[in-house]
Amino acid sequence: MPSSRRDLLKLGGAVAASALLTRNSFASWAPSQRYPDPAIVALDPSFSKLILPSAKIERIATGCRWAEGPIWFGDARMLLWSDIPNNAVMRWDEVTGQVSAFRKPSNNSNGHARDRQGRLLSCEHDTRRVTRTEYDGTLTVLADSYQGKRLNSPNDIAVSADGSIWFSDPPFGIAGFYEGHHAESELPENLYRIAPDSGELTIAMEGIRGPNGLCFSPDGKILYVVESRAQPNRLILAWDVVDNQLKNKRIHIDCGNGTADGIACDTAGNLWCGWGMGSPELDGVRVFNPQGKAIGMIHLPERCANLCFGSEQRNRLFMAASTSIYSLFVNAQGAILV
Repeated sequence: MPSSRRDLLKLGGAVAASALLTRNSFASWAPSQRYPDPAIVALDPSFSKLILPSAKIERIATGCRWAEGPIWFGDARMLLWSDIPNNAVMRWDEVTGQVSAFRKPSNNSNGHARDRQGRLLSCEHDTRRVTRTEYDGTLTVLADSYQGKRLNSPNDIAVSADGSIWFSDPPFGIAGFYEGHHAESELPENLYRIAPDSGELTIAMEGIRGPNGLCFSPDGKILYVVESRAQPNRLILAWDVVDNQLKNKRIHIDCGNGTADGIACDTAGNLWCGWGMGSPELDGVRVFNPQGKAIGMIHLPERCANLCFGSEQRNRLFMAASTSIYSLFVNAQGAILV
């Protein structure tokens, strides 16, 4: 690993965490004493093969105000995530279990991804931009405006196999002062693409009501996007990706009385969705097969905003759920676009 990358991975590691580290903050929740964990429920028999009978839900960090945007760094064995109202990007070390501030202030960062060179990409609410963290820790602005008008508040982000960067831009971060600063929208709610070579910003899709979480299918041929302001129910939309153009729009999943937020695909094409809102029994992660059928539910004591796969074999599901980060080893692996 080049020294410059080591510098990036160590960035912020010396900053002490606040109440997030205190053992007392874990006192209100305890993992199940049973195997299999009763909070993991198969809605279809096919889900059983994705669950390890001797793995339980673990809470690895808590004390956040609103946890979002988890991203795994395998080369450092660390998880990063956003605590948006606390204006911080937090770090959890898999080897030691320690939690620290990776970046504070973070410009109210929300979603994160890694580019094809392993660098951190971040959606920032307060500055209304997408940035890349270089190996030495400096920030490069990739997008903050379109045709002379400021972006709303970039929310979530994904990288395709060719290195292009796709991100959603709803106005959630400028709706008030809790996750950024109140401001008026200058642009519609769009889905954008940043070209890998030129850095040109283009609108990938218009007319999505509240574009939110997004991810690619394992082969990169389908893009899924959460339409979080669709009525009467929230939707997960799907498009075919043809020469970096989105074709054949369709409703992949009608969320019914639930709400999808961040999403991720495993290598088999199953869609793992942060889920919640409405009633406690909906809080957690809902899992759908490639055909859009609900096959499983991971119940959490808090609404889950976003998730990612990590650990050495990409078989540990990390779930950013309101005030806490939970994890669960599963018999599935997060998809990697090649």
